Amino acid sequence: MARTRKGIEVSIAMADAVAQANVDVIAAYPITPQTHIVEHLSEIVANGHLDAEYVPVESEHSAMSVCCGSAAVGARTFTSTSSQGLALMSEIFTIAAAMRLPIVMALANRSLSSPLSIWNDHSDVMSVRDAGWIHIFVENGQESYDNVFTAFRIAEDPDVMLPVAVNLDGFILTHMIEPVIYEDDETIRKYLPDVKMKNALHPDNPVSMGCFGMPEIYTEAQMNREVGVQNSYKTILKAWKEWGDITGRHYHPVETYKADDAEYCIVTMGSYGETAMEVVDSLRKEGEKVGVIKLRLWRPFPFEEFRKAALGKKSLIVIDRAISFGGPGGPVASELRSALYGQPGAPTIVNYIAGLAGRDVARADFRNIILEGKAKAAKGETDGFTLYGVRG
Repeated sequence: MARTRKGIEVSIAMADAVAQANVDVIAAYPITPQTHIVEHLSEIVANGHLDAEYVPVESEHSAMSVCCGSAAVGARTFTSTSSQGLALMSEIFTIAAAMRLPIVMALANRSLSSPLSIWNDHSDVMSVRDAGWIHIFVENGQESYDNVFTAFRIAEDPDVMLPVAVNLDGFILTHMIEPVIYEDDETIRKYLPDVKMKNALHPDNPVSMGCFGMPEIYTEAQMNREVGVQNSYKTILKAWKEWGDITGRHYHPVETYKADDAEYCIVTMGSYGETAMEVVDSLRKEGEKVGVIKLRLWRPFPFEEFRKAALGKKSLIVIDRAISFGGPGGPVASELRSALYGQPGAPTIVNYIAGLAGRDVARADFRNIILEGKAKAAKGETDGFTLYGVRG
């Protein structure tokens, strides 16, 4: 396949990327809004365009169980889910990371029940943020396509061997038709060689995985996981750099827009970044010294890059799309407050929670949040959070 530019649904582009990655096993269960990804992959396999095992399991719990088994024997493995599906597979989700299995997942972010909702927010991913997976967030269709390949490259690196979730906003991205550049197969093969797992399960070389851990070794096992996640950082940077060198499309753990001379910035994660940039453009014309800080890498958290972008600013207006119930606000704002604690020149943080269950956050809303947040920071009203647009 030659390099081409297509107008295509983002879910289909992501499925095509998985096929180009030449995966060996796909195990998934349909759940809105990720269904189109695995549905299209099932067609690709059924039509003979991809030599892979497609396992139509009976639940998401089973999907992750199959993925653990296939990854453990050295097969390139992919799955996808959303919301309650992620909640159901959470038991095995943590095990995949603990066993250092290089699974790649497309996580089409969707609100958790109850009440039942099929629409987007980040409550699902935040429920597993500390499970030991690497988490990447994308803004658009091109980034969704590209980061399938970078995710496999990162996960399967012998120095990493950890599962990677590519988070894309449900419906806002999954069901949108966008222009996406498809790379040719030769480029993909050059960037993503066949997986070679050093300690794969094999009868000729018996190994143990996921054994019972006595109290005498459990703490050390958890430290090993922490070191593994932290050490993956340099490989993530390398994988993104090499992808950029090949394609011209570069990715970084923290990305900024008009932030160098900004006095205050709005902080986003996921597809909101593009709308925020549009609003910043208009506010700049009005004389507002505002910029955007976008978090692409959520785990491992990019402390150094974030501090470099944030320190020296007067304030940050952080948009969360999940609530930490009974806590100080949204999980992203809490994380950023922790990252900046005790740092000279640290900005104040004003936290807004918006867009829960897909409630629209238009450009006018971004404008209101930015200007209101700036005013709150000036008055010292930085405790807690504001649930934007709440009625009653």
